[in-house]
Amino acid sequence: GLNVLLIVFTEMRDKLRKWREDNHRNSEQIVDVGEELINEHASKLGDDIWIIYEQVMIAALDCSRDDLAWTCLQELKRQFPGSQRVKRLAGMRLEALEKYEDASKQYDSILQDDPTNTAARKRKISILKAQGKSAEAIRELNEYLEQFVGDQEAWHELSELYINEHDYGKAAFCLEELMMINPHNHLYCEQYAEVKYTQGGLENLELSRKYFAQALKLNNRNMRALFGLYMSASHIAACPKVNATVKKANVKYAAWATNQINRAYQVSHARGLLLIMKATLFTFESFMMREVKYVLISPDISICNPV
Repeated sequence: GLNVLLIVFTEMRDKLRKWREDNHRNSEQIVDVGEELINEHASKLGDDIWIIYEQVMIAALDCSRDDLAWTCLQELKRQFPGSQRVKRLAGMRLEALEKYEDASKQYDSILQDDPTNTAARKRKISILKAQGKSAEAIRELNEYLEQFVGDQEAWHELSELYINEHDYGKAAFCLEELMMINPHNHLYCEQYAEVKYTQGGLENLELSRKYFAQALKLNNRNMRALFGLYMSASHIAACPKVNATVKKANVKYAAWATNQINRAYQVSHARGLLLIMKATLFTFESFMMREVKYVLISPDISICNPV
C-alpha cells in the first residue's frame, strides 16, 4: 500500500513539474492534481511545496476557484512575508475578482519599491486591457518596449491589441520585431502572413504567401499555414494584374497545398481531421474577413475529400 502511495505521489509531483517546465496553461488539470498533492502529500514535498503553491494558485484563478487560490496565497504569505512575488500574486487574485483599482494599487506599491519590476508593469497593462482601455494599454506597452525591446511576450501582446483595433500596419511591425528576435518560431511567421493577407493588395499577398511558406518550412504540420498558403496563392493566381508566369507559379503553389491537405486527411484515416480542418479554415477566413479590401474566393472544401 505504501509503495502504491509513493508511486502516485511521485507521478503527481512529476506531472506538475513537467507542466511548469513546458509552460502549460492546462489550469483544470493543474488544479485537480495540485489540490490533491497539497492536501494529501504536502509534508513530502520539501521546498517544492512553495513553487507548487504558486503554480496551483495561478491555475485556481483561471478556474474561478478563489477558495483554493486564497489558501495557497495565505501559505505563501506566511512563508515569504514582504515578498514582491507574493504581492504580485495577491494583485492577480484581486484582478480575478475584478477589483482592478485595488490590484493596480498593489502593483504601484511593488513598483515604488522596485521600479524595474517588469512583471508588475505588465500586470498593470493587463488591467487596462481587461477594462477595455485599449488605447491606454497600447501607449503603456509602447513605453515599456522602449526599455525592454527584447520582450517577446510584450511585442506579441501589442500585436494582438493592434489587430483588435484593425491597425494592421502596426501589428505587422510588432510581428516583424518578433521574427527578428526569434526567427525560428513558426507561429510568428504564420501570424505575420495572416496580417499581410488581411491588409490586401498584390504586394501584401505575395509577402503573405512567402511567410505562410516559411511557417510551413519551420513546422510542416501547421495546418493553418497550409490553408493560408493555398488561399494566398489562389488569390494571386486570380489577380488580373499578374502576368502569365506569376499566375502559373501560384497555381502550382496552390495545387501543392491542396495535395498536402489531401495527404494529411488520407494519412489520418479519420473523418475527425476533416472537421478540424473545416473549422480551421472557417476561423482562418473569419479572421481574414475582418478588413479584407478585396473579394475572397472561398476555396472548395471538397479538395479535402479523397475520391
